[in-house]
Amino acid sequence: MPYFGQKSRDNLASCDERLQKVFNKVIKDIDCSVICGYRGKDEQEKLFLTKKSELKYPSSKHNSSPSRAVDVIPYPVDWDDREQFSYFAGYVLGVAKGMGIVLRWGGDWDGDNRLSNNNFDDLPHFEVIGHI
Repeated sequence: MPYFGQKSRDNLASCDERLQKVFNKVIKDIDCSVICGYRGKDEQEKLFLTKKSELKYPSSKHNSSPSRAVDVIPYPVDWDDREQFSYFAGYVLGVAKGMGIVLRWGGDWDGDNRLSNNNFDDLPHFEVIGHI
């Protein structure tokens, strides 16, 4: 059974409890790592300047404490495999929905299930929208 390493556990601990619940359930079935939870000002500004984020500090959901966003990557990691990220996201979104939690994924910002109309891909990104 997959499990989170210490760094993933620390990153997840900086997140909203709903994200913690979802990903603690996901890890039981799919191997993945939590690469970012809370993000401070310096890190957010660096990501904005390098065009890896469209938002300046403090506008990202990563900038709240606890973080309302998390970046999680499935294994094996292949940054160019959009299908793998899409499969993983579908699983995560399904787990969340089953728990009554609404998430938004960075591969389908508008949530219309059409991935071709996404203008900014952030495939590891999930954020809390609310409860069903």
